[in-house]
Amino acid sequence: MIDKVVDNAATAIKDIHENAVLMLGGFGLCGIPENSIQALLKQGTKGLTCISNNAGVDDFGIGLLLKTRQVKKMISSYVGENAEFERQLLAGELEVDLLPQGTLAERIRAGGAGIPAFYTPAGYGTEVAEGKETREFNGKMHLLESWLLADYSLVKAWKGDTEGNLIYKGTARNFNPMMAAAGKITIAEVEELVPAGELDPNTIHTPGIYVQRIFQGKAYEKRIEQRTVSSPS
Repeated sequence: MIDKVVDNAATAIKDIHENAVLMLGGFGLCGIPENSIQALLKQGTKGLTCISNNAGVDDFGIGLLLKTRQVKKMISSYVGENAEFERQLLAGELEVDLLPQGTLAERIRAGGAGIPAFYTPAGYGTEVAEGKETREFNGKMHLLESWLLADYSLVKAWKGDTEGNLIYKGTARNFNPMMAAAGKITIAEVEELVPAGELDPNTIHTPGIYVQRIFQGKAYEKRIEQRTVSSPS
């Protein structure tokens, strides 16, 4: 068996090079690869293209890499919670591809499935359609969208085993499974790492065939992006 277990995040990401294309799992601050991001921050790797649904917040998640100017380009859907992202975008300091959320998800899924392109009606007639091939299906216009692939996919799971099989908890699953399939090298961090054979095969979300490195993370903050409370009655 291939030994996929590494000691920590720093070891897992040490060969991520400048100008690498990364996919980073998560939705908002839920299910993001916190330890891997911190290791990249410390390593100082620059020129990164980050494919992620969002850009974190100013002091957490991908927002930390934006602040240190380690990110060259973002391919994202929802980025409204990050003031530094907005500043860099408006100042022309950051390349940005904004996509409809469903299109982003399907482009990543297509990459993992080996499907180079597909048609979707989302974005037709908007700036998203500029320079893209269009075609009519059943009386409705569609855009041709290409797959997304990454040099490295950084994903976060609740539990994993030493063969790289992963289980996500609740909504923390989000973009993680499809990104795990679309990276040339997938690095998984888990809250709990168990020996091979301990996971029920029927509960596994990402088969270990997609994962090249796995480690047990530490000190997960599990922040709440927007805390909403009701006033006492």
